Amino acid sequence: MKSREEIYRSLNEQGIKNINNIYYNLSTPALYEQAIRRREASVADNGPLVVRTGQHTGRSPNDKFIVEESSSADLIWWGKVNKKIDDKSFYRIYAKMLAYIQNKDLYIQDLYAGKDEKYKLPVRVITETAWHNLFARNLLVVPETEAEMDAHNPEFTIIHMPSLQADPDTDNTNSPVFVVVNFGRKLVLIGGSSYAGEIKKSVFTIMNYLLPQKGVMSMHCSANIGEQGDVAVLFGLSGTGKTTLSADPTRRLIGDDEHGWSDDGVFNIEGGCYAKVIKLSAEAEPDIYNCTRLFGTILENVTMDTDLRTLDLNDGSLTENTRAAYPITHIKNIELKGKAGHPKNIIMLTADAFGVLPPIAKLSPEQAMYHFLSGYTAKVAGTEKGVTEPKATFSTCFGAPFMSLKPSVYAELLGKKIDEHKSNCWLINTGWSGGPYGVGSRMKISYTRAMLNAALSGELDNVETFEDPIFGIQIPKSVNNVPEEVLNPRNTWKDKEKYDIAAKKLATMFHENFKDFEADTSEVIKKAGPKYK
Repeated sequence: MKSREEIYRSLNEQGIKNINNIYYNLSTPALYEQAIRRREASVADNGPLVVRTGQHTGRSPNDKFIVEESSSADLIWWGKVNKKIDDKSFYRIYAKMLAYIQNKDLYIQDLYAGKDEKYKLPVRVITETAWHNLFARNLLVVPETEAEMDAHNPEFTIIHMPSLQADPDTDNTNSPVFVVVNFGRKLVLIGGSSYAGEIKKSVFTIMNYLLPQKGVMSMHCSANIGEQGDVAVLFGLSGTGKTTLSADPTRRLIGDDEHGWSDDGVFNIEGGCYAKVIKLSAEAEPDIYNCTRLFGTILENVTMDTDLRTLDLNDGSLTENTRAAYPITHIKNIELKGKAGHPKNIIMLTADAFGVLPPIAKLSPEQAMYHFLSGYTAKVAGTEKGVTEPKATFSTCFGAPFMSLKPSVYAELLGKKIDEHKSNCWLINTGWSGGPYGVGSRMKISYTRAMLNAALSGELDNVETFEDPIFGIQIPKSVNNVPEEVLNPRNTWKDKEKYDIAAKKLATMFHENFKDFEADTSEVIKKAGPKYK
């Protein structure tokens, strides 16, 4: 264990001085005690820690910036996602943060990102609250031995001070919230928001910058491994079922959200899970549900009876984005090494609220590249102000807000990996069937699991398929335990003409979105999109 003198010295080197108390690498029980003593949190029945994040109950993508500096400027994918902030503004915010920290207690965790020894990144997370420190401990990789702890030399530092706000007029931010990444200084500054997901996704942003430069594909996906050693990765945006579907009792979970794919195989970037829990049921999602009843889990914005300390997972009065943050060891059926071989199957998940994409389809490698670059899902009415009908959402590489480099970098790496390892590629729609949102119904999770299991087991390798006339993808004619009429989305609509109109509308949206990638994309991939234009 590092001495206090060593810790103070390393903090002083970053300008962090005149600190009150340092709480270094506290255990989970010790952080519980601190959080309760400081009235940051409450303990619910069976032991999870319940916290509220105030007005910010999700990420603030418009408040994230990357410092324009010489070591990274030519590599960054600048634009709406990665917004520039200049050195002068960064140092002004940093000076405010250093002044704010003085005479405060600090919680520090020295952790790792990455379960592969070749690529793991030593990260230091500094917070002003105990529960955010526990969050970092839950989500990242905790050193297992004293020798590993002693060898930890932070390469990146994340400083999270939610009570410190920026001044947009003088700091060149968009609001009092700020998430500022400086790849040159290897430093991330977060303020103005208590939403813990900003810490997690800052680490992912860093890994998305570093890993591809080492020839490693960084992926916003879940991953698991079957009894025969077959690995599957599941790409998908929030709400598509990535976490739910990867927690399968018949397959060992590698990780639920962030992975690298090296020449040796897939490895988890994280050491924990950050699952949505709104309307979670013990029947449909038993593993995740069980985690909401365990000591060590943090529950964000979940309502609780203050007398009985019982939870109401169905209550979305604070936010629909209620979350559980827990170490992956809370899940029983896991791959303890956090790494495995090369994926046999690659699943791209979407929640199509237009109700026109098939529930499962086989993709050619070129179609997989097209859908990877597109990163499609749909928002439904009521999820955002002004959304009154399904709204197409395209998030490049299924994780645009966290992609530091140009999309072509990730796409070329994925294409190379698919070609080398002959991975099967599938599109699975967990969204609506029989009509759009408000008319049709959400695909039954039992059907989705049956289709996913059929793909992973090889059951669909020799099943007869037919081509979707608009999207050009191959749909199986039959899947065990799934009604045949469900497989063809057009057949589930009462009004076939309305289906055709909706499907062509979505196809047009795909083509319009893909214009951003045409300059850097081969003709064969451009032609792999929907047939209707």
